[in-house]
Amino acid sequence: MSAPNPYWGTCTLVICKPSIRRTAQEGDWVVGMKVAHSPIGDLKGSVIYAMKVTAKMTMQQYSSFTKEHLPEKIPDWYNKDRRQKVGDSIYDFSDNPQHPQLQKSVHSESDRERDLNGEYALLSNHFFYLGNKAPLLPNDLKKIVPQPRGHQSRLNKNYVEHFLNWLNSLNLEPNRIYGTPFDEHLIDTNCSANKKKNSSDCCNKVQRRKHKKC
Repeated sequence: MSAPNPYWGTCTLVICKPSIRRTAQEGDWVVGMKVAHSPIGDLKGSVIYAMKVTAKMTMQQYSSFTKEHLPEKIPDWYNKDRRQKVGDSIYDFSDNPQHPQLQKSVHSESDRERDLNGEYALLSNHFFYLGNKAPLLPNDLKKIVPQPRGHQSRLNKNYVEHFLNWLNSLNLEPNRIYGTPFDEHLIDTNCSANKKKNSSDCCNKVQRRKHKKC
């Protein structure tokens, strides 16, 4: 529920998924899909979220940005509001940009290298978050599901228009949360732990551009 973080009107991808965060550009679509069994059944190929990247900035810039514009994204671990606990602006660069302070959050020091290797934060003000109400992709779009857990980029460029047509056919309003995160109860779980669980999700980047990725 922190990667991505769909709360407060902006969907953000700031931790985990370092390859996607480095390579995605404004205008790209990032799509999260289930690629394994979940606690409520086999949802392989179901779309958990789709976000159009509308802004990209360094993690240091994101830290400053959230302090001024999106303070709700800064984790408040002891807040009763679950959304406040899972804020993804977890690194504070103000005192030491070379070694930012990790705030109490869904991640621990063991996640630092992977998080910071992503370098960038992706923001979207045009997204759909389906969560546990994730619809299954039609069979003719199943090829965009990465095999196994991982992400794809260049392979998907021929499917972008078809995917967006399918997404639009669902008649969903953008920037809404339609379902709860599958891991909502796992507040203290980090990406390392998630890799050991069958309910893990993966990201799949759908490109509009022909420029080289990944």
